[in-house]
Amino acid sequence: MNIEVWVRALKAARAGADVSQEGLAALIRWSPSTVAAIETGRRRPTMEFAVAADQALGTGGLLASLLTAGEENSGPAWFESWPGHEERAIRLCYFEPCLVPGLLQTEEYARAVASAGGLYRSDRVEELVSLRMSRQHLLRRENPPECVFVIDESALRRPVGGPAGMDRQLGRLLEAAELPDVRLHVLPLDVGAHVSMGGGFVLAELPGHDRLLCLDNAARGQIADYPDWIGLVQRKWEHLLGEALSESASLDLINKLKVTP
Repeated sequence: MNIEVWVRALKAARAGADVSQEGLAALIRWSPSTVAAIETGRRRPTMEFAVAADQALGTGGLLASLLTAGEENSGPAWFESWPGHEERAIRLCYFEPCLVPGLLQTEEYARAVASAGGLYRSDRVEELVSLRMSRQHLLRRENPPECVFVIDESALRRPVGGPAGMDRQLGRLLEAAELPDVRLHVLPLDVGAHVSMGGGFVLAELPGHDRLLCLDNAARGQIADYPDWIGLVQRKWEHLLGEALSESASLDLINKLKVTP
């Protein structure tokens, strides 16, 4: 579902119950700033928030059901607002420890990732692939954001989609690196332990110097604007970038791994 529709439903429920933003925050024991961020679209509502708001406003599960419907008919519910933030971003910093970032994936690679393990029906796989491909126009539009990618070398050596498919994916990385607003770095295996072995992330710098953090894990992800989280991940990003290969050395490595010219 469209996140704006969900926010309108929340505001209508508050108005019907004659509850202010501050009043809702007190009832559900969330901070007023979080409620305000959700109602202005700066933060994506979680299922926990939706359930608590339903109980506080007496909406009979409406907000939770709308959120569930959105998860069934698009990308993951937590991720729904992220493409909009990507579109507004001035600068995007991506780190991936085990796969090629979504904005750089071939359709073949994306399909192999989405279908791994048979967890999704084929139609759901195609929805996820379509969503991922639709986001990639960001790199080639007029006035794209600056995009800096740090990819672990292990992601380049894993034959996702088979050796031939991975070879084509490496070719896509070389093509993307030629774009004027894309910087591509490889974190070499011989670095050993590094500061973000627990998972990947995206740091987005938005107009007005606002910053957002996108995290993903095995169960679900999260979009956050907590200053302490962003500060920690910013320090991790600086460490990773400092340990990564230069742009030219990174492309040399990708060319060496690529089988076909």
